[in-house]
Amino acid sequence: MPHYRSIFISDLHLGSKGCQAEALCVFMKDHTSEQLYLVGDIIDGWRLRKKWFWPQSHTNVVRRILTAAKRGTDVTYIIGNHDEFLRGFMKFRLMFGDITVKNRAVHAGRDGKRYLVVHGDMFDGLMRADRKWIMHLGDSAYNGLLWVNTKLNGARRRLGLDYWSLSKALKSRTKRAMNFIHSFEGHVANYCARKGFDGAICGHIHVAEQRDIDGIAYKNTGDWVESCTALIEHFDGRWEILHFAPHAAVIADRLLHGDVNEPNTLELIPAG
Repeated sequence: MPHYRSIFISDLHLGSKGCQAEALCVFMKDHTSEQLYLVGDIIDGWRLRKKWFWPQSHTNVVRRILTAAKRGTDVTYIIGNHDEFLRGFMKFRLMFGDITVKNRAVHAGRDGKRYLVVHGDMFDGLMRADRKWIMHLGDSAYNGLLWVNTKLNGARRRLGLDYWSLSKALKSRTKRAMNFIHSFEGHVANYCARKGFDGAICGHIHVAEQRDIDGIAYKNTGDWVESCTALIEHFDGRWEILHFAPHAAVIADRLLHGDVNEPNTLELIPAG
């Protein structure tokens, strides 16, 4: 079982139908760490307010997180915009069991760098109005796109094909989306430079990435709706983005039998 210094995951969107909870449960069982950062939008309060959706698989994810904390993993929950209802409790120094809840955190990397850890929604106000479309795609067209994505992958499972993200593919091929992403990354890097941080670790835009931006180490955890990605810090200071790519036949079999507790037979693909 791989064990890491730190694991960063974000944008689980528990409470929404798009959450890849089964794959996440398998990932969390088979990959442990000294520190676990939940970098925002863990619970999708926006969706839950509109319509309650909470299957057993989502409860299983919460149990995995609580179990990790109980067994000694230092778990930090960073609040995002979809779970912003938690901000109302910050004055009480909110904790869930052994889990600390914060608006932001500072991570001391093994590489000697100081990383600002935030969800990323704090930068929304800096984005040009014509580039905000992708963020608000979220409640209407974006959810429709995820519905199509779910139906498409249901068909792929029946054919024995692997999971494929339609929404991710469209993002990577759309010029406006790419311009938005680069603008967001630039705002994050500029903020870190002004505040004296060496780097940033965030989520929010559902695009896993790590790169240098004018001397600032920018890292994005991705999501568990479209991409199933995690940012990993190794004990030797190396950083890696892992794409947890489930083989469709394996996931379908586990869903059929309600089993996400067997040893991992999913494919883990380093993304750089």
